[in-house]
Amino acid sequence: MREHDGHGVAGWPFGPRAKDGAVPATLPDGRPWPNLHILTPSPPGAPGLAGTDASVAGQDYRPLQHHHVPPGPEATARVAALLSDPSVDFVLVLRAGDLLAPGALTSLALEASLAAADVVTGLRVVFGETVLGLDAVAQAPGPLDGRVPAGRLGPFTGGECLLSRAAIHAAGGLDLADPSPVAALWPRLAGLRLARVGRPVLLQRAPEGQAPPPQPAGLAIAALTDQGAGGGAGIAHRRLAEALALSGHRVTGLRLFDEAVPARAEWQDRFPRTEAAIRDGGHDLLLVGNIHGATRRLGLLARLAAHLPVAVVMHDLFPITGRCAFPCDCTRLATGCDAGCPTPTQYPYLAPSRIAGVHTEKRAYLTGPGGPLLLTNSAWTHEYTRANAPAGTAVARIDLAFPTGAFRPGDRTALRRRLGLPVDGVLVMFAAVIADAPGKGFADLVATLRRVARPGVGFVAVGRLDDPDALGLPDLFAAGPVGDEAGLAAWYGACDIYLTASLNETLGQTPVEAGLCGLPTVAYRASGLTSAVIDGVSGVLVPQEPGALAAALAGLIADEARRRRLGAQARIAFEGRFSHAAAALRFNDVLVARGLIPAPADGRLRFAPAMLGRFAFARVRHPGETGTVPGPSPAPIRLLRRAKRAVFGRDLPLWIRRVLYVGSLLASPSRRAR
Repeated sequence: MREHDGHGVAGWPFGPRAKDGAVPATLPDGRPWPNLHILTPSPPGAPGLAGTDASVAGQDYRPLQHHHVPPGPEATARVAALLSDPSVDFVLVLRAGDLLAPGALTSLALEASLAAADVVTGLRVVFGETVLGLDAVAQAPGPLDGRVPAGRLGPFTGGECLLSRAAIHAAGGLDLADPSPVAALWPRLAGLRLARVGRPVLLQRAPEGQAPPPQPAGLAIAALTDQGAGGGAGIAHRRLAEALALSGHRVTGLRLFDEAVPARAEWQDRFPRTEAAIRDGGHDLLLVGNIHGATRRLGLLARLAAHLPVAVVMHDLFPITGRCAFPCDCTRLATGCDAGCPTPTQYPYLAPSRIAGVHTEKRAYLTGPGGPLLLTNSAWTHEYTRANAPAGTAVARIDLAFPTGAFRPGDRTALRRRLGLPVDGVLVMFAAVIADAPGKGFADLVATLRRVARPGVGFVAVGRLDDPDALGLPDLFAAGPVGDEAGLAAWYGACDIYLTASLNETLGQTPVEAGLCGLPTVAYRASGLTSAVIDGVSGVLVPQEPGALAAALAGLIADEARRRRLGAQARIAFEGRFSHAAAALRFNDVLVARGLIPAPADGRLRFAPAMLGRFAFARVRHPGETGTVPGPSPAPIRLLRRAKRAVFGRDLPLWIRRVLYVGSLLASPSRRAR
């Protein structure tokens, strides 16, 4: 690889500076950015020092001071003076020859503020002629445990760690004469609050001639879903599997639809080919996503639990309910779902007479021998699951992965021209796989948009929308389903504000995708959206009151400076919190805590070199996936759906489901013959 960006470093793996937006003038709460001081212990003219200086100068962070500290008695005095200066907030030790990754200081400083952390760590990229690998301190956020994360890709110099001045001072100071000053300090930081960002911070050259060590063998994981990588839950599960593969696990995807028919899901529970593949495949863990498109029971998982551990990702709440994906305001879950279910004809359908039995069966499996580990993807989902699953259910928190390199800000004007959108004015976007789904609060969303409609305000709908004219919105641009991540990012990047009226999300993927593209979100303070939208940082959360969404949306429409500030903050925060590396780190925390794998012997979690390509600033960047949702339906299919809704609504009565079931049975012989 050629030298790049003036750093004078052969093998520099980062591309041209990404247009992620200017760093906001202050922290989200109005305080000034922390005062950062970088210490480089080196004599003048040390090898590699020019590149180190250039990487610091290119950070676009203020207030920042970079100190070259020559060895000797002067170093001790300068460090002591620095640590006694109350205007200094954080210190980072950067060895001569090491380099800061683009945007590293902004990411570290924002997370330090949001998490009120004493120490913030990020990813290290180790390179020679090529990138050899990435790694990170494998300690969970919270109290720092003091074990030195030595690493096998290179020495732990601490260049990927932002340390508060107060913490260093309380720990007895920093000895720059030590060859590894941060490693020497680390045990004395035990108990202080640790946070991390799941993005590259430090670029470090491996010792001359050092070959990259082989990545440790991880688990053999079977990732099971009903329909595969399509749709919201399928997309989330596929991204999580990618993150695990990049951190050394061997992941095999399986889907029940390969031997199931959706019309039989209400009555089908056995999948012999899939079960045999999992049972006999030498897997260490079964990672389950949504399966209720193929079955309404968990018997499949209970049988497989006799052969390997089972973990179920709570993409929705189906694993703990009698039949539904979201109980909404229904209180029956607390006492036991039964025939009194108010929504048995809503997907996932189940005859009322069977609900109590299925719910009892689920609860017995959740707490019985071989019961699954339920993995929750937001703080709200974690607390809801713990409160409503039967006592004794195993629950742990994870994060979902997002392709932060595919979802990134772009040139808004150029994107609008490319997509045929008006160059001027404010564009408000809403999106879902089925954009007009009632479960996404569609009626409330449309009412909110109508209240803010005026000249100069346009609306962009992404997803299946059978009758755009029925919305009665002026200047509505219906993009339809967008099945590739780069294309979806372009629609986000062309807009100014993202809006959702949903109340039922275990996380809410679209607000995170929007934030990665530099869009603030307006949403209710409800469900998992309280993790997908950081109030006052990446968007605005409002109470569930009439008119609250419209008032907040109107305020953002009128305040361009605030929109841009929230959008820039969203990008910085989410790149560190929702990347593939961040998800892998959190998942590793769970695996270690549950005893499924040992803690890394060297205190670091290592990633394949390809992990770097998941970030926007990589020279060779992963473009994102395609085919994530079905394409637009033909006009006759849309008309049939509208006719069905006119007669039956969105529900599906039991007698129709039985007719479809019988039809699927009759069609089976001809399908097998073909």
